[in-house]
Amino acid sequence: MPEEEAVLSDALDRVLARDIRADRDMPAADLSAMDGYACRQCDTNRPMRVVGTVLAGQVATREVRGGECMRIMTGAVVPHGADTVVMFEHAEERDGWVRVVRQSKARNVRQRAEDGRAGDIVLRAGTIISPAAVALLAMAGCDPVPVSGRPSVSVMATGDELVEPTAMPAEGKIRNTNGPQLCAQLMRMGIPARYEGIVPDNIDALAEKIGSARDRSDLILMSGGVSEGDCDLVPEAFRRQGYRLLFESVAMQPGRPTVFGSDGHSFCCGLPGNPVSTFVVFEILLKPFLHAMMGHAHRPAVVSAIMEKTYTRRKADRQSTIPVRFKASGQVEAAEYHGSAHVLAMSGADALVTIPAGITEIREGTSVHVRLI
Repeated sequence: MPEEEAVLSDALDRVLARDIRADRDMPAADLSAMDGYACRQCDTNRPMRVVGTVLAGQVATREVRGGECMRIMTGAVVPHGADTVVMFEHAEERDGWVRVVRQSKARNVRQRAEDGRAGDIVLRAGTIISPAAVALLAMAGCDPVPVSGRPSVSVMATGDELVEPTAMPAEGKIRNTNGPQLCAQLMRMGIPARYEGIVPDNIDALAEKIGSARDRSDLILMSGGVSEGDCDLVPEAFRRQGYRLLFESVAMQPGRPTVFGSDGHSFCCGLPGNPVSTFVVFEILLKPFLHAMMGHAHRPAVVSAIMEKTYTRRKADRQSTIPVRFKASGQVEAAEYHGSAHVLAMSGADALVTIPAGITEIREGTSVHVRLI
């Protein structure tokens, strides 16, 4: 995606487009790490005369000489001549003189450039900007921030049985859950979604809707209509609009009837109609793809955990992904899961566990890789 600028306050969760270098040493001077007395380490075994005070943001007007010290606050520049800050709690002051009552080897000084030197790379291109990264960008004086543009994504659902969440479904109808779910998953990535509504199971209507969205989209997401039933018209509608489908199924469960294609300028993806399938395909396939479009190498958060109870499945011809939840013990258990239409299973899940093809059972006590969601 093309580079653009974001003000620092709006840069959270954006992808950094260029390496960022420090414009000065970090910190730019020796700074006190404590409230205390700035002095020479070699003088801490004798009384020292207090000759001044240095507050944060100030610079001492004179140096510290032998037998002298200055009161200093956290973050203030350590005066010349001093190499140590004795904590207030470790000293006693009386009549302008200080005596150290508790010796320590700690210098309590943040050395100049200990975090980085001017010109050092502090954040690399492709980094997702976290709150901590915002602080580092601020320290480097980087505002506005060069970020990768975000893909324009259109979201729509197909199915004559669908109504919007605000409607009370008539007999035989169901509410559209995939549209809001996909928009929410995109928003969590910092990508604004364009919701295009529900499209009827009609090849002409589908093709027209796809065609109108294509000119303003880098990616079109369509849920439903991608299997092999009489009303599964989405693959053909994509083809009518010039998309070449690169694949029309994936060896994963849930999510097998997923299609993906390109017309050379934009991309399209047809997702299964069942909400758990749509959620899992987005997490496993589309999230890395969208991150790659923005220049970020996606690495999902994966931790190891122990299965609390044995999990079994009947068929093992495909990779399977199941929702799991963490227990108070730190172990995980499979969520109650009735299949890819079971919305409640995902709403109560903390993570996903992927079971390779050929494996029918994960025994109690087995260590598994858990993908956080």
